[in-house]
Amino acid sequence: MNATKKPVNIVDVTYAQTKASVNTDALGMREMQQRVFAKRDAQHLLVKAPPASGKSRALMFVALDKLYNQGRKKVIVAVPERSIGASFASTDLTKFGFFADWEIDAEHNLCDAGSSAGKVDAFIKFLEGPDATLVCTHATLRFAFERLSSDVFDGTVLAIDEFHHVSADTESSRLGALLRDVMNGSDAHIVAMTGSYFRGDSVPVLSAEDEAQFTPVTFNYYDQLNGYEHLRSLGIGHHFYQGRYTDAIGEVLDLGKKTIVHIPSVNSGESTKDKLEEVGRIIDAIGSVESTDPETGVISVRRSDTGAIVRVADLVDDTDQKKRADTLHYLARTASKERDAIDFIIALGMAKEGFDWPFAEHALTVGYRASLTEVIQIIGRVTRDSPGKVHAQFTNLIAEPDATQSEVKVSVNNMLKAITASLLMEQVLAQNFTFKTKKFDGDGSAVPGELKIKGFKEPSSERVKQIVETDLNDLKATILQDDTFARAAAGSVDAETTNKVLIPKIIREKYPELTEEQVEEVRQQVIVDSVVKNGEVRMVGDRRMIKMAERYVNIDELHINLIDKVNPFQRAFEIMSRSVTPSVLRIIQDSIAATRIEFSEEEAVALFPKIQNWVKVNGGRRPNPRSEDPTEKRYADALLFLQRLKQQRQAEKRATEMVEDVE
Repeated sequence: MNATKKPVNIVDVTYAQTKASVNTDALGMREMQQRVFAKRDAQHLLVKAPPASGKSRALMFVALDKLYNQGRKKVIVAVPERSIGASFASTDLTKFGFFADWEIDAEHNLCDAGSSAGKVDAFIKFLEGPDATLVCTHATLRFAFERLSSDVFDGTVLAIDEFHHVSADTESSRLGALLRDVMNGSDAHIVAMTGSYFRGDSVPVLSAEDEAQFTPVTFNYYDQLNGYEHLRSLGIGHHFYQGRYTDAIGEVLDLGKKTIVHIPSVNSGESTKDKLEEVGRIIDAIGSVESTDPETGVISVRRSDTGAIVRVADLVDDTDQKKRADTLHYLARTASKERDAIDFIIALGMAKEGFDWPFAEHALTVGYRASLTEVIQIIGRVTRDSPGKVHAQFTNLIAEPDATQSEVKVSVNNMLKAITASLLMEQVLAQNFTFKTKKFDGDGSAVPGELKIKGFKEPSSERVKQIVETDLNDLKATILQDDTFARAAAGSVDAETTNKVLIPKIIREKYPELTEEQVEEVRQQVIVDSVVKNGEVRMVGDRRMIKMAERYVNIDELHINLIDKVNPFQRAFEIMSRSVTPSVLRIIQDSIAATRIEFSEEEAVALFPKIQNWVKVNGGRRPNPRSEDPTEKRYADALLFLQRLKQQRQAEKRATEMVEDVE
């Protein structure tokens, strides 16, 4: 018997269904496209917007304006893989009110079949010829650039789709360096687009200096989902299992939901190392196979609960390439348009980025995913607006740590990182707020989405404003991916140390050019934004109350000192604690306690007043380093660190005095 509890959502967001993000204006533009078009004169434009928000058409509008009204001669669109090129096929825009249509001639669609050498030749011929628009892959652009100089891009618009692929340190993809060369060696206009809010996870796409040359347009997940017509809510949760995931997957498969199952990589700990057998076990959890369509490869399965026939697409089996190609063709041409064409997709490394199945309701992903970009792309598969789809769900099926296994530490770390990744998704998916200083009682705000907080430091420089406006989620990703912080978020470090020591340390490392005053301004933005977005808000009479440190506080009376007493990410660990068995929770706690978090002098000094107070409260007793209480143990370790530091300083002082005596 699999000793697990039913899935618990860490994130539950409800949206207003305003239809604002799906309605169009007189030019045929949706809300996000209007925002991008308003910045069409920028030479370097960076568009961050979620899947299904209409980035490809936004590019068409901007590129056509640059061709017709800004003196540009050619447009080159580069996509990460051939299948995504279809998003930039010829499109009739004039019938919706725009002044021109988007047209791609067949010979300039370099995302069709053909050799890479032939595509590079076609690319170079395009640059020399009269035609205006071309679509190719990132690889074709890279290979062509090896035969060209930067100045051949004079007069062009270079658009890079799925910009998060452009990593600065990836030797296999020189796109980051290519972009830098084009920016420095030509007058090209560049439009970079991404559905991710994180710069390649841990590696910057471009240097801070290069990215500062871009005009950013951000359309966040909340803007997108709040403006839908059909989708009303989104949940992100976890289900923990012991043993093999194929024995537990039936507990989280909702056979009535359109579902994409992403099985783990064969190199991961969750994999059974037999991917085809895993697919078979998943199908067994659905029901019994009735037949397989010879033309599409789609498998008809009779549901074990109702007896109804459901249709399953297997994208894992690659032993017959033609069969898989037929299935992909069916999904692209039929399943993306007809609701009843498919019910389940089982995939490994596919059906993520750029994959269009608007009817998908549930993304069930097995195993921890280290890439935040990958997680947000997977969630994007189910957050498209579609008639009949009221709720979208992302479930991460994760192995519980087992004390009898040698990889307990790895398993615990994976659980913590999966939980903190979900918290980050909550930050991306929640409504954005603007924070101001509350200067006196009664200094309230009448501006929607604005909160005034006593003691709050507003940005004092353009650089801090830029970080707050465009980098906040990326900064939170850096914080949450830090190993020390992941353990701190689980409660092994008190809230004020987390907020006032660990987070500023990470901010300094990420932005070394900031002054201490600017670091504090950014720190307050991170803490306040995170606490408010994670906080439970309710109305009590005519007052808005937010739950903070286990009590409700009037939002109009918020003070930065109170907010600093709250661990902004501990709620996720509390939810996880209720989602696993007591024995597993003890394994997690023991593993965290056994992992020594090294002190900095700054952190130990910051803790000292708390240690003094703890000693006073406990009748003069010093904290015990072998205590079961993680806070007491932490205080004891800090005290030991300070004692050793004092001894070291005294020894250094004596050595200095001895040298002076000799001299």
